[in-house]
Amino acid sequence: MNIVPDTIFAQSLVLGLCFFILYKSANLLVNGAVSIAYQLKIPKLVIGIILVGFATTAPEFTVSLLSALRGYPEIALGNAVGSVIVDDGLALGLGILVAPAAIRVEKKSIRVFGLFLITIDIIAFSLSLNGIISRWEGLILILILVGYLVLVFLTENRKRKSKENYDPELESHVKSGGIPAQFLLFFAGVAGVILASEFLINSALFFAGYFGASKAVIGLTVVAIGTSLPEIATCIVAARRGHGDLALGDILGADILNVLWIIGAAALANPIRVERSVILFAFPWMLVMVGVMLLLACLKYRLKRWKGIVLIGMYMIYLIHTIMRFYSHGLGEPLSVSSLF
Repeated sequence: MNIVPDTIFAQSLVLGLCFFILYKSANLLVNGAVSIAYQLKIPKLVIGIILVGFATTAPEFTVSLLSALRGYPEIALGNAVGSVIVDDGLALGLGILVAPAAIRVEKKSIRVFGLFLITIDIIAFSLSLNGIISRWEGLILILILVGYLVLVFLTENRKRKSKENYDPELESHVKSGGIPAQFLLFFAGVAGVILASEFLINSALFFAGYFGASKAVIGLTVVAIGTSLPEIATCIVAARRGHGDLALGDILGADILNVLWIIGAAALANPIRVERSVILFAFPWMLVMVGVMLLLACLKYRLKRWKGIVLIGMYMIYLIHTIMRFYSHGLGEPLSVSSLF
C-alpha cells in the first residue's frame, strides 16, 4: 500500500469536511453577533472590531504563541503579519464581491480606527527593525491594546446610554431569545469555527511540508491563511447577509489584534527573533495592503465590487512574490500543528 497517496486523499477529505463546518459555524457566529448588536444597541462595526475580532483571531493567537514557545519565531511573526495581509486582501475582497450591494463605510469610525491601525503597524515595524521583538516591546504592544479597549468601551458606553447607536433596521435580522441565548449562539459558532480551522491548518501544513515550503513561506502564507479562515468565513457570510459593516469591523478588529495582541503575547512568551530580510519583506507588504484597504474604504465611503477585485489582485501578487522569494526547492519534512503544540 502506498501510504503517501492514501494520506493525501484523507487530508483532502478533511479539508472538504472542515470547509463545510466552517461555513455553518460562521452562520451561527454572524447571527449571534448581529442579535447582540441589536439588543445591546451597539453598532455592528464595533461588535465586529471587538467581540468578533477577538473570537476570530483565536487561531492566530494560539498558533503564534505556541510557535514562539516551541522555537518557530518565523511562523509566530509570519502568521500575525501574514494574517493582516490575508484579512485585508483576501477576506475583505471576497466579502465585497459576494455582498448584495456596495458596503457602506461609516466615515468617523473608519478614520479613527484606520489611523490607529496604521499607527500601530508602524510602531510594530519600528520595534522589529533590529531583528528582535523583546519581552518589553511585547509588553508595550499589550499595554497599547489595553488602552485602546478601555477607550472604545468608554466611548461606546456613553453612546449606548444616549441611544445614539439604535438601529431599527437590525430588528428583522435578530433571532429569538434574550442576550444569554444570543451569546450562546455566538460562542457555539466561534467553537465550530475554531475547531474546523484547527483541522484545516493541520491539513494545510501537511501539504506545505510535503511540497517543501520554507518556514517563512509557511508562516506568511499557509499558516496565515489557515488561521485567518474564521475571518474569511465570517466576512463572507456577514457580507452576503447584508451586514457589510460587521464584516469590515471584523477585519479592522482582527488587524489590530494581530499586531497588538498576537505579536505582543508571542514576544512576552519568548522574544521573537527573525531574519532582517523577512522583516523588511513582510512589514512593508502589510503596510501597503492596510494602506490600500483604508484608502479604498475612504474613497466615497463605499466598498464596491471593483475594490474587492483590487484587494484580491494585490493579495495574489503578494502570494506569488512570497513564494518566489522564500520557497525552498526539494521536498522537506512535513510540518504539522502537533510540532507547534
